[in-house]
Amino acid sequence: MIKNGKKVSVEYTVFLDDGTQIDSNVGDEPLVFVLGSHQVFPALEEALLGLKIGDQKQIHLKAEQAYGPVVQEAFKEVDIEAVPASFRYVGAVLGVQDPAGGVFPIRVHEIKNNRAILDFNHPLAGRALRFEVKVVDVK
Repeated sequence: MIKNGKKVSVEYTVFLDDGTQIDSNVGDEPLVFVLGSHQVFPALEEALLGLKIGDQKQIHLKAEQAYGPVVQEAFKEVDIEAVPASFRYVGAVLGVQDPAGGVFPIRVHEIKNNRAILDFNHPLAGRALRFEVKVVDVK
């Protein structure tokens, strides 16, 4: 049975509210994490408590429980010259490396005159998510 401190392996498929599938590991390696270590969304961890190997569950997360709301302060206006020429269009996504070596996406939200409005919010900010999860293993 899943409880805090247990190593959990799951198969999952993630959907947006409109039913669009955005991620899945079904048929690939399961997602493995220690419950309570905050490697996944806390609300997802809580929804998995008490499940056993073979259990399946649909889990709905509000935007605030997933990547959070869209934060207006995360929109920054910059000179168009700060954006590489090949990314100077609305919807372009620039990848900026963070200090930990990960890539942080920044989306071009708007272009006006010689200025660009960049969106530093996570691409899924403001979006509710639905997870279809199957417990593969618990140790």
